[in-house]
Amino acid sequence: MTTTTTTTKGAPFSAFHAHPGYRRMFAPDRLTLGIFLPLRFYAGDMRVLAGQAELVEQIDRHDFAAVWVRDVPLFDPMFGDAGQVFDPFTYLAFLAARTKTVALVTGSAIFSLRHPLDLAKASATIDQLSGGRLVLGIASGDRPIEFPAYGLEHAERGERFAQAVAYFRQLMQAGRLAIDSPLGRFDDAEFLPKPATGAIPLIVTGSSGQSLAWIAEHSDGWLTYPDATHNTQGPQRLAEKIRAWRALIPDGGFRPHMTNEWLDLVDDPDHPRTPQQGGYVLRTGRKGLIALLEEWQAAGVNHAALGMQFSRRPAVEVIQELAEDVLPLFPTHQGPSTIAAAW
Repeated sequence: MTTTTTTTKGAPFSAFHAHPGYRRMFAPDRLTLGIFLPLRFYAGDMRVLAGQAELVEQIDRHDFAAVWVRDVPLFDPMFGDAGQVFDPFTYLAFLAARTKTVALVTGSAIFSLRHPLDLAKASATIDQLSGGRLVLGIASGDRPIEFPAYGLEHAERGERFAQAVAYFRQLMQAGRLAIDSPLGRFDDAEFLPKPATGAIPLIVTGSSGQSLAWIAEHSDGWLTYPDATHNTQGPQRLAEKIRAWRALIPDGGFRPHMTNEWLDLVDDPDHPRTPQQGGYVLRTGRKGLIALLEEWQAAGVNHAALGMQFSRRPAVEVIQELAEDVLPLFPTHQGPSTIAAAW
């Protein structure tokens, strides 16, 4: 029997050398591109999501590095955004069956709301069924209405997040386990299934109620908001944040950084970068987008997740333009192949 007390820290880049999803997305000093779902904003009618899976298949064929889904258990009308509507793990399993190589990413699974046993079971299952393509963005949650719905205290989300991360990592160990956590305990049992390559990357989102030092020590990567995207000052401030985080990584090794932006990509390639909706959305032509991505790459960003739910153009047009004119400048890394298994 294995007792687990030392497995809660983040892993170096080399620990994921065989992980197809992680290796597609991340390498030092380079930036890759992913697409955030949904492709259209939900405003009360589920039909807006019709055909999305076919477009995800196109994203896969175009060789984007990743597709991202969000975890929003309840739609709070005061918050204004229902997220991607579908349960993230069920939807990723559906998309895994419709795609071949694209990394499947949560942005982000709310570790403070869900029990780590359930998180681990769903995650390891999808990772096995997809051939090692799951990358978990994780967060403590930012929608206060959801916590009392689960019988939890919003103010305790940071502490619960850290406990859930520790429990989750312990479950990933091989063999029979004994775990004693504030979130639960058991003796002499084995957790199944294990991930396809033995580990699932955990990418912490924002602060998640933790210190920068904690994130540097316990995460396999960091996802943060991008700061301003319509000028060069935002990427410069982002670079300072990334440098401060990486300086605290205990072994000094590489950990990837990610950011995202909601785009209104116009058909005029020269349209300047213009903030919309208080800076929440960036309206730009592709030249402005390329300039932003180059600035992010210089700042130390390793992956950019681009959302188009607020774009005025059809999603198929935006995907095609990104694939033809932007993706070749930020190509997906050619790591290990998806692990084939006839489940």
